[in-house]
Amino acid sequence: MELPSTSWRCRERTLRCERTLLMGILNITPDSFSDGGNYFDLAQAVVRGLKLADEGADIIDVGGESTRPGSAPVDEAEELRRVVPVVRTLAERTNCAISVDTTKSVVARAALQAGAHIINDISAATRDEDMAAVVADYQAGLILMHCQGTPDTMQEHPQYADVVGEVRDYLGARVEALSAAGLPRENTVVDPGFGFGKTLEHNLTLLRQLDQFTRLGRPIMVGLSRKSMLGALTGQKKPEYRVPGGLAALTAAILRGARLIRTHDVAASRDAARVADELRVYQT
Repeated sequence: MELPSTSWRCRERTLRCERTLLMGILNITPDSFSDGGNYFDLAQAVVRGLKLADEGADIIDVGGESTRPGSAPVDEAEELRRVVPVVRTLAERTNCAISVDTTKSVVARAALQAGAHIINDISAATRDEDMAAVVADYQAGLILMHCQGTPDTMQEHPQYADVVGEVRDYLGARVEALSAAGLPRENTVVDPGFGFGKTLEHNLTLLRQLDQFTRLGRPIMVGLSRKSMLGALTGQKKPEYRVPGGLAALTAAILRGARLIRTHDVAASRDAARVADELRVYQT
């Protein structure tokens, strides 16, 4: 296995991934698949964000638009209303890096102005032609995720001739495109996009061969938390009951090169990641 990069620049910060970093999920939406509506109020969202930090999150990922399969888009004004106050408050009250899960450049700019360090874009900065320039202006961290299709249709008929090769090559091309647009490679992280335009077998193949993505030379992020693929494997229909299966999956991901884990369950993931870090077959 090749050695993945362990350095990620996010504005004035450099996040070091010698150990696995944890990104705590903070959905401020009424319709996210696992916790929709739980943290829709500003006060509730801030309390949840601070709890994620206390549990050991290195990054808090704030999302104002659900990207679950079949979800409908949210207009720009509503996403701004949801996201910006939460980002501003958390940036003032925690030392965690703040990420914002958005595909809209206007939301990204407002969030970065409010104190965010990272943009987590499920479209790999392709859905909004101004996203690359906004992130480059702030020299922010950028997570480039692969998604076949859009959330409302992505799970209808996902098809690949070679899922690992196609996803890896796409992400490599996006890293280079962003570099040409003024955002250095050191500011990017790659995410294969488990569950985003993939069948169960596509997801399992990507996880089994995750080490292939280390060729890109950038830290790999994996988001498997509570997802339907875990339910398909375990028979657990309720997302909150999929945590044990998710811990097994994140352990496998870390052993295959993942450097960042996006999770709803930070405390449990922290302990699993600590064990998995000690079992890596290579040293940082």
